[in-house]
Amino acid sequence: MMHLDRAAPILGRLMLAALFLMAGSSKIGAPAATKAYIASAGLPFPDLAYLLAMIAELGGGLLLLLGLQTRLVALALTGFTLATALFFHADFDQNQMIHFLKNFAISGGLLHVAVLGGGAVSLDAWLRRTAETAKPSFVG
Repeated sequence: MMHLDRAAPILGRLMLAALFLMAGSSKIGAPAATKAYIASAGLPFPDLAYLLAMIAELGGGLLLLLGLQTRLVALALTGFTLATALFFHADFDQNQMIHFLKNFAISGGLLHVAVLGGGAVSLDAWLRRTAETAKPSFVG
């Protein structure tokens, strides 16, 4: 049985990544609606913002899931999530307040990932182990 210190990081990454992957996937099917929503929030360049959102959500979500460049990706997704809270959920009616606070909570989880890394079950850890075993050892 996998110990909690090995299981928790991958489960946490999976749970966070699922949100971004689902959000990005939904945008693939509705690019015009997504761009209109971006424009309605008063953001310039909705086509560029759409592209950046797709990269953040799909690319960042996949990298987070795999645990590759985990700390950097988690920081980038923290910025993206906070920006989303500020630009799209700062109306502060009851519904938007819930979304705003949800984004803050997600950002808090991402900050933990940024500090603690991807854990033992991640591509980052595998690459680190591979690099350590590939180092030449000199006896002499």
